[in-house]
Amino acid sequence: MKSTDIYRDHLDAVAESYRGKNVLVTGGASFISSHMVEELVHLGAQVRVADDLSSGKLEHLADVESDVEIIVGDLRDPQVTERATSNTDIVFHMAADHGGRGYIDTHPVECLGNMALDHMVMATAARQGASTIVHASSACAYPIGLQDDADDRSLLSEDQAGFDVPGKAFADGAYGWAKIMGEYQLAHVASQFGLAGVSCRIFTAYGERENESHAAVALMAKAHRRMDPYPVWGDGTQTRNFTHVADTATGLILAGAKLAGPGEFDVINVGTDQHYTINQLMDEIFTVAGWRPESIDYQLDKPVGVKSRAADCTKSLATLGWVPSISLADGVKRTYEWYARTQGTEGSLDDLLMTR
Repeated sequence: MKSTDIYRDHLDAVAESYRGKNVLVTGGASFISSHMVEELVHLGAQVRVADDLSSGKLEHLADVESDVEIIVGDLRDPQVTERATSNTDIVFHMAADHGGRGYIDTHPVECLGNMALDHMVMATAARQGASTIVHASSACAYPIGLQDDADDRSLLSEDQAGFDVPGKAFADGAYGWAKIMGEYQLAHVASQFGLAGVSCRIFTAYGERENESHAAVALMAKAHRRMDPYPVWGDGTQTRNFTHVADTATGLILAGAKLAGPGEFDVINVGTDQHYTINQLMDEIFTVAGWRPESIDYQLDKPVGVKSRAADCTKSLATLGWVPSISLADGVKRTYEWYARTQGTEGSLDDLLMTR
């Protein structure tokens, strides 16, 4: 069963928006995007994937390989991008140089390069006649001042970040600045070329096919290896709204079908409205693993990012008729079982935590 099958009614309701359409998914062999590719094929789209395979894997597309066109190449190369965006109706621009907190905090130059990548893809797709561009933005686009109290359980709403009012643009690190600049670029591309532009602010996605550079799978890998003392970055009180990849992929696909018309731009959160501490996540992992360490090593010198983050889902409910619904317990169970079944315990985990 594909991870998005639990949303069959929601997705089938927008099938006409994709059936027979030429759809490009940049970075389509990567974590979130490969789940989207599977669903778009199911909905009847003619799907093309463009990926340089720097972090994506062709094995992620094994179930639909015969149904998709795959272009392997760097989208910063104009020739690659022109080929990828030719004769395309809808573009899901998922490609980016990114990773978990360890990577984005230590590779700001690479993350800032996403602005050039975004411009190349968006402008080229627009010039070649795309009618819709859906951009993978991030919760890192929100001002860090809204997320600096671990005890704060307020929710981040779409109108709290942007360029319309001074102070709303104060993003989380180089990666966050590149993402909000991607939104700014898409808004102007949509206006100038008369296409529909949608930026989806993705919140702490996790699930099958994610690697150890992100917090949820990193902690699962440590449990799978029975590391004791069990190392944790930070003091465990920082919160995130861990959102399973099935929820994330569904939100992106629904947003592409339901938001923005010609010449319009819109932005929407794709994430849950639940604050979970890292300690809560660990407890769920230990339950599924059937193991608990004797001691936990809280590593306060490691990168942890902002202290509090969760999404206001009011807009997604009002405009998409949908909100994420997979519980943390269910999502952790599915992900840990996948990890234990498919991933080994060889190699340096320290290296995996810091790379893409």
